[in-house]
Amino acid sequence: MNLRIQEAGRLLGRVAIVAGLAVWGAAMAQIRPETISTSLENPWGVAFLPGGRFVVTERAGRLRLIAADGKIGAPITGLPPIAAGGQGGLLDVLADSGFDKNRTLYFCFSEPAAGGGSGNGTALASTQLSADGARLENLKIIFSQQPKVASRNHFGCRIVEARDGTLFLTLGERFSRKEDAQKLDNHLGKVVRIAKDGSAPKDNPFVGRAGALPEIWSYGHRNGQGAVLGPDGRLWMTEHGPQGGDEINIPQAGRNYGWPVITYGENYGGGKIGEGITARDGMEQPLHYWVPSIAPSGMAFLTSDRYGAAWKGNLFVGSLKFGYLDRIELKDGKVVAEHKLLADDRARIRDVKQGPDGLLYVLTDESDGKLLRLRPN
Repeated sequence: MNLRIQEAGRLLGRVAIVAGLAVWGAAMAQIRPETISTSLENPWGVAFLPGGRFVVTERAGRLRLIAADGKIGAPITGLPPIAAGGQGGLLDVLADSGFDKNRTLYFCFSEPAAGGGSGNGTALASTQLSADGARLENLKIIFSQQPKVASRNHFGCRIVEARDGTLFLTLGERFSRKEDAQKLDNHLGKVVRIAKDGSAPKDNPFVGRAGALPEIWSYGHRNGQGAVLGPDGRLWMTEHGPQGGDEINIPQAGRNYGWPVITYGENYGGGKIGEGITARDGMEQPLHYWVPSIAPSGMAFLTSDRYGAAWKGNLFVGSLKFGYLDRIELKDGKVVAEHKLLADDRARIRDVKQGPDGLLYVLTDESDGKLLRLRPN
């Protein structure tokens, strides 16, 4: 009798293990990275164009059109002067929701001060791509961060088009001016929201408030290098903390996200920032934070079922520091699990986007950077 019971137990155990592995395998939905293009110099942003084409920025100051077969075109002409260096250069790019009809692109970049003055700042331009894809036409600078700062750091610079057609732009506090992130008379450490002609929408939270710039949507940010429109229509963003304390936030109109008053990080090399506190009345808590820092960059929501049901609705965030793609499971508005993808290559993940085909696409930030398509196995 004891032997029969033991054998039945072993059989049930094997069944449980097999069932568990099947569920685990289905949840993991292993991916296979497929290289579309190589030899991109520190690519920063990618946008999808009709016909399976891509437009990609290189931080050094080049905009490239990539054919569906991966062939990289010559640099597109017509860019404005760019203060490339350090973290600055040609950064994010976005195709207008009506690109099929208007051929409009938006791109953000580190803009040198006018007239040869010192300093630089993040700027946003609108333009039309020529019919042959060789040049930019009708270029207009529709937003220019103020004030200009002599710095090579913390430009932010992710662009998101909202459902109402307005544009969100994340702006860093330029590292040396972190206290300005708490002030409303400047664009440092802010998320701004503008119309496509550069004007401030009348329903922005600080329109008409004395001493406040009307473009400001939210403030108290450090350096937002990832942003995406969530399935719920809200803006989501990642931002770099100092040493520890990288964050995911959902910036809401008029809210203060705390930097540098509250943070889960510390000074580089150790030591508290300010009072060393993590909460204060009137300041928002992050949805999620990382200690140690992962240096989060581009982010995307997966709305397709190309990788199986377990991945649908997940958030994907690139890690520059550790070189992996973070698959983040959410439940009831909270992070419940994280999974490291592409970790074996340890390539700096600069951008991740869901393509029109429902697949994920990734840029690696290297001198020989790659555009990758993530195929489900």
